[in-house]
Amino acid sequence: MSNWLYRLGRFAASRRVLVVVAWLIAAVGLVAADRGLGGATVDNFEIPGVESQQAIELLGDRFEERAGASAMVVFHVTDGGVKDPAVAAGVQATVERVRALDHVVAVTDPLSTPRSTSPDGRTAFAAVQFDASTAELGREALHMLFDTAGPAEAAGVQVEFGGELPTVLKERTTGPAEMIGIIAALIVLFVAFRSVYATAMPLGVAVVGLVMGLSLVGLVAAVVDIPSVAPRLGTMIGLGVGIDYALFVLSRHRDQLETGMAVEESIARTNATAGLAVVVAGGTVVVAILGLQLADIPFVAALGYSASLVVAVAVVVAITLLPALLAFAGARVLPRSHRLGHAPVDTSTGEVELVGAAQMGTGHSGWVRWAHWVAHHPWRSSIAATLTLVVMAVPVLEMRLGQADAGTDPPSTTQRRAYDLLARGFGEGFNGPLLVVVDLGDSADDSVLDRVVTSVGGDPGVQAVSPPAMNNARDTALLTAIPTTKPQDAATAELVHRLRDDALPRATAGSGATALVGGPTAGFIDQSDRIADRLPWFIAAVVSLSFLLLMAVFRSILVPLKAALLNLLSIGAAYGVVVAVFQWGWGRGLIGLEEPVPIASFVPMMMFAILFGLSMDYEVFILSRIREEYHRGHSNIDSVIEGLGATAKVITAAALIMISVFLGFVVSDDPVVKMMGVGLATAVAVDATVVRMVLVPSTMALVGDPNWWLPRWLDRLLPRIDIEGDAEPVEPS
Repeated sequence: MSNWLYRLGRFAASRRVLVVVAWLIAAVGLVAADRGLGGATVDNFEIPGVESQQAIELLGDRFEERAGASAMVVFHVTDGGVKDPAVAAGVQATVERVRALDHVVAVTDPLSTPRSTSPDGRTAFAAVQFDASTAELGREALHMLFDTAGPAEAAGVQVEFGGELPTVLKERTTGPAEMIGIIAALIVLFVAFRSVYATAMPLGVAVVGLVMGLSLVGLVAAVVDIPSVAPRLGTMIGLGVGIDYALFVLSRHRDQLETGMAVEESIARTNATAGLAVVVAGGTVVVAILGLQLADIPFVAALGYSASLVVAVAVVVAITLLPALLAFAGARVLPRSHRLGHAPVDTSTGEVELVGAAQMGTGHSGWVRWAHWVAHHPWRSSIAATLTLVVMAVPVLEMRLGQADAGTDPPSTTQRRAYDLLARGFGEGFNGPLLVVVDLGDSADDSVLDRVVTSVGGDPGVQAVSPPAMNNARDTALLTAIPTTKPQDAATAELVHRLRDDALPRATAGSGATALVGGPTAGFIDQSDRIADRLPWFIAAVVSLSFLLLMAVFRSILVPLKAALLNLLSIGAAYGVVVAVFQWGWGRGLIGLEEPVPIASFVPMMMFAILFGLSMDYEVFILSRIREEYHRGHSNIDSVIEGLGATAKVITAAALIMISVFLGFVVSDDPVVKMMGVGLATAVAVDATVVRMVLVPSTMALVGDPNWWLPRWLDRLLPRIDIEGDAEPVEPS
């Protein structure tokens, strides 16, 4: 792989025009293909095997007219009541428009149906039943529903749309998130490199990779249901890793130029060393993210597919397009003062004369002094850092997975206004009804339905239960139970479990009937439970993978073992911050969050997959430099000091860029995107400071020479992977 990357880098440098033109053609072609053939994002929350999905399938088989998506059209007046003649006429005209829409099979009368008008008479709702799921209906059906509001609004009625369809198919925006990240990256890159070329290139290749990656995701969406949140997460991850990978490649190239190496030779060797590190780190991220399939939830697996595509494109761009651009830039990637004495390249020897940094010292004496202090005070450093991470991770013990409801959406959205009107008029639980589907089987005893209604209605967490609705064959019944609490509240999840585990089995005992709890609220609860069950196995698989990979890279048992433990500590600290901010509500006003929310069920799993790869990136970068110094004959402590001092500047710059990019997405209106932004930014900050700058060097110093011990039999079994210049420079072949 190293030799192949060397040849690839030399080819890209020597055929730079061809490579750049090829990438431009590919980028334009992919974007055009996406616009012409790409599909729209679809939120398909099916979860194979769980009870809520079984309820949907039973309705689809026996009660088809009640198996599709639903919506609420909410009518509200501030003066008078919704039954005033002029107002009622406008409301009825809008209801008739809704009934005439395609795929609508039933609409309740908001003015005559029991419990459809609030006690104060100012709010009413029409329940809309569709004959297809939200994934099948798409946004076109939603926009057609919105267009029915005209008659009621002309009569002075406020019309809002809530329920399943508007909430699931809501528009998701990130605001100025991308621009915030790009501006911050430009500032950090210019301060770190003091060269316009070195500043622009990492950002440029990252944007190219991101555009192409998202275009591929769009094409995949034509054949696979890709969630609507996927492009935002892809943008966040793609921009971050794209800049990060380009930064590591560029940094290695600059270091080699400052030693007097020829431009093309430096590009080739950089591709063989830093490029290989990028391939390993990026490949690890891809494999880890694809591991999201372990959740056995199509929605979560699709997030993995889309994110892995974006990361894979970022890797390919870093080892092909970036070398070509570096060849165009030549010595201009160095600060002006460092290229004053740059002589013309002698291609026969590959040597140049350089006056500048090579004669001015390494320029990281401050980091060396820090590394020296940490390495000579290992106990003090490691204990303080570990306690810090443990304290940050404490909130994880109370993490509650769930799904934020429409009450957390911006007040400017119709689904949020509908949510608030229904909550004020009918109670908070009205926004999260539970569907109880009763399969009567061969039983002819309809009295079981009375027992089900009594048992469900008798639960203190239930506000009201509708009368049973029977299908034509009279073998399946449907009841709607209104909780007393919000859809996202822990009490609602407890209610669902009580109904399933106690109330419904007791009511149907001995009758041959079966009762299932379904509906969107129950579906999100099932999704959280499924992920909570799979998360420990997923983490164990990812940690095991990291251990094996690092053991092959560094020929050591203790180094990968410590890396796995430190990764768990840093990610645990990030989880703790996410729980404290979003679930406990600490400082939520600073990020524009109105109220505490549960942790979106797939966020911890997604975060772990991404952060594992990013942590591996930093781990490989610093430990390979330490190992290189150790193999040159330096003592363990001296190797730690030199390795940390040589890599600290680049790691800090990369981390600052990552943090800026991730925090930029906190301005998004979507709580899930906010969570990912805060969590990833926290984890990168912790990983690049407390872990890499304190715990890694202090634990390396404490263990000493046994860091690099590996049994001979295991050494023979493991494949050899040389990364970041660990081996001798690759020669042309």
